[in-house]
Amino acid sequence: MANKTCFLLVITFYLISFNTTSQTFVPDDNFEQALIDLGYDSGTLDDFVPTSNINGIKNLDIAGKNIKDLTGIEDFTALITLDCSDNQLTNLNITKNTFLTELYFFENLITFIDVSFLTDLKILWCYNNLLPELNVTKNLNLISLVCGNNLLKVLDVSNNLALVVLTLENNEVSTIDITKNSILNRLQCGKNLLTFLDISKNLNLSYLSCEENKITFLDTSNNLNLSTLICFFNLLSELDVSKNPSLTLLDCSNNILCRLNLKNGNNRFADVNFMLNYFLVCVVVDNPFDVPSNWLTSDFSNYVSSEESCNNFIDVEVINDIVTNTSYTLPSLTNGNYFTQSGGNGNMLNFGDIISTSQTIYIYNETTCDSKESSFNVLILSGVDYYIPKYFTPNNDGSHDFWRVIDNTNSINKITIYNKYGKLLKFLLPNSEGWDGTFNGELLGSDDYWYVITLNTNDVIKGHFSLKR
Repeated sequence: MANKTCFLLVITFYLISFNTTSQTFVPDDNFEQALIDLGYDSGTLDDFVPTSNINGIKNLDIAGKNIKDLTGIEDFTALITLDCSDNQLTNLNITKNTFLTELYFFENLITFIDVSFLTDLKILWCYNNLLPELNVTKNLNLISLVCGNNLLKVLDVSNNLALVVLTLENNEVSTIDITKNSILNRLQCGKNLLTFLDISKNLNLSYLSCEENKITFLDTSNNLNLSTLICFFNLLSELDVSKNPSLTLLDCSNNILCRLNLKNGNNRFADVNFMLNYFLVCVVVDNPFDVPSNWLTSDFSNYVSSEESCNNFIDVEVINDIVTNTSYTLPSLTNGNYFTQSGGNGNMLNFGDIISTSQTIYIYNETTCDSKESSFNVLILSGVDYYIPKYFTPNNDGSHDFWRVIDNTNSINKITIYNKYGKLLKFLLPNSEGWDGTFNGELLGSDDYWYVITLNTNDVIKGHFSLKR
């Protein structure tokens, strides 16, 4: 009986002892060594660590330890911060570490990660891995997401309304919706497959790098706090940063820019690079005569102070209206080509073509970026006493700038012009230069105006015509 009692006491003592010295299996020697170095284990490497030494740890930094296997991390149940970056991990199971708010595992070889249960997660840095997908739709408290240099094709951050930092460069993402991330401050999405980027709702955005994509249009007019814009190697044909007075760095080189508006009231203090935009014809700046010498510009020189001035950098031939009794032969052109319709449409006409019917001829000149057009009327007045135009466009562009009656037989005595209320605006002699659409030095608006033509026979012709601006 005494022997039996003694045996039971020994068994009880053994069980108590085993329970109080519960062990966590840590098969990776480098992981165990890191825990020994941190004071959470002792002695020689034996693949076990006392669970009681680790289950209360809140912060664990084991970065750069050549660890391949994090088995045992599941017993770090109180972890708030885990940094296992710069190792050789191919797998990371953190399903037991539900209190994590910061997780860093960048520069590993991880192909899958489940963070859907980490509802308190605020920081997730997982760049330089092999992740083909990443689901953060359940991480509503996420503030910083750094997931560049992976294999991502899709990234949904529409639920991450607290997101302040998002970097996803060097992936294969073709579209990203950040319209709901209203407090986003930093976005890095370069080296992807983006063709469009809507940042109109990101009013707090101060840093944007979207280089090496296929973006064709970028509107920064709502991003008043933008200080850095890096968008080189895209397909931008125009860029306007006139609404970005905080801009201190702009690199829009290697695009297909035709026009660039830098006039934001503060561009003298910005580092600007717009080199290798071979079609660029015009740059709008604060002061065309004081362009900073540190700008990288490829010796560009066409600086202007307004968008309107950019229209002066493409030429088109201007020919006045032609009045003839027979026909008209088209002369050679230096700038532009002849067409029978506006905008380079209709039939193309050539130098030397003979025009034998009354018509409007268009001269259209086009470059990669811009186009410009003029037109003139050919009036064949054989057997016609006079010609009264139905409209004119007094815009000082050399085309239809005057309303002019052509008196082919000297049969007109005088011409008077009235507004629709009967007020006399202009008195014209026959075959004069015509009316320029002004009254007492003031430009008159687009409207219909009335004419009274008195012939030498005292007969009167009345009608109306249009002024178009």
